[in-house]
Amino acid sequence: MSNLPRLHWSTLGESTRGIEHRWSSQWEITIDRNMAPALSPKDADLWVISVGGQEPPHALVRMSGEVAALPILLLRQPDAGPISIEFLSAWSAIGSVRWGVLNEDPPLPGLRPLAQGRPPLTATQALGLGLVGIGQAMQEVLAKARAAAATRATVLLTGESGTGKEVVAKAIHRMSLDADGPFVAVHCGAIPENLIESELFGYTKGAFTDARKDTPGKFREAHEGTIFLDEVATMPLAAQVRLLRVLQEREVQPLGGGSPIKVDVRVVVATNQDLWKKVKDGSFREDLFYRLDVVPIPLPPLRERREEIPFLAQHFLNRKAKEHGLYPKALHPSVDPLLCALPWPGNVRQLENAIERAIVLSASRPILTREDFIFLLDRVPEGETIVSSLPPAPLFAETAHPSDWPPLDLPPDGLDLNQVVSEIEKKLMLQSLSLTRGNKKRAAELLSLKRTTFLEKIKRLEIDIQDEEPPDSE
Repeated sequence: MSNLPRLHWSTLGESTRGIEHRWSSQWEITIDRNMAPALSPKDADLWVISVGGQEPPHALVRMSGEVAALPILLLRQPDAGPISIEFLSAWSAIGSVRWGVLNEDPPLPGLRPLAQGRPPLTATQALGLGLVGIGQAMQEVLAKARAAAATRATVLLTGESGTGKEVVAKAIHRMSLDADGPFVAVHCGAIPENLIESELFGYTKGAFTDARKDTPGKFREAHEGTIFLDEVATMPLAAQVRLLRVLQEREVQPLGGGSPIKVDVRVVVATNQDLWKKVKDGSFREDLFYRLDVVPIPLPPLRERREEIPFLAQHFLNRKAKEHGLYPKALHPSVDPLLCALPWPGNVRQLENAIERAIVLSASRPILTREDFIFLLDRVPEGETIVSSLPPAPLFAETAHPSDWPPLDLPPDGLDLNQVVSEIEKKLMLQSLSLTRGNKKRAAELLSLKRTTFLEKIKRLEIDIQDEEPPDSE
């Protein structure tokens, strides 16, 4: 009997190119080659689905409620072309999915295989760190981060403020063999110039006034882990010299004397400035620049990864509601076109703050509408142009509150009460599914139902998912 994990592959009529034979060394594989998919076996560890068409088959969408927590990997052919937001939304609606490209490398349970039995960074953990990684730009960032995590090479993260440089630094640490070690973040720009050396490299008792005891410093605190130096471009020249020695010799010399102390630490630095330009103007050492520029990873601004905005928004929506102890909320489909059209000068940080503001000010309303985000246009010169280019938003109040419906009049001949109640019930369920983009768990929450009860009603009322009111086009 095989001890390998089990992989079930629904090809939906697509060719496997015989790659399953190369995967068989790491997976016990079963293949369903039918055009119409069948539900994956319950004992499968991974359900692989070939993605060819622009939308998943309705049969697959209908059975997604029974998938539960089964990990799903959506595979695309290498020559499949660019991915649109509509394409991602349609396929991601079937459950908790990961995306991949069909190649000879077998699927892995996380982003990177780790030696010595250490658990890899799973897709869920990556999302918890704010890494969606759907678009090509972030896929390249993740690929470089994974490569760097497997080594002790120094990493230089560059990009505008708010692009998530510290988030990527944490992801590198989590994907490394030192994931159990400390992650020490130092914001160089927030430390006074006369204190940064003692803060980073430590000092001995009596090294200066108020040095009343030996202090290890941040580098020694990060021993056998990762130190993250943010805003490294603001570091004074004297501290740059000492940092260069640490990178060269892997040892720290505390202020006040004493023997050098060896440190085993991964160094990740970040800046939102052009370091090479600072080298040219003499405010940054050229030799230190080359020591830092070993694995450069530029982070794209949010305006260059717009396809990820709906997914990031939903991620922050869930997290911020939990942080503030509020009932889970959903985004109305009309919000996505507005969020995707904005320039986002503050990048991911600005999006996170905007979601938090909308959640707090929306009080007890379970659905956030486009009006909750109009404040984002206040500082955008072309705000009116953005609004005029958006598809019209439906009058949410007309569909959100059953109390606004006209009263029912009992006809002289009477009526079938059960049939009327079932029709109203079906209409509400379809609206909840439309508002939550097919997310049955969230749709059930909107109706104050348990998920199991919601699924039972879907079967009883014979609701076909394809009957749902489609979300507004983008």
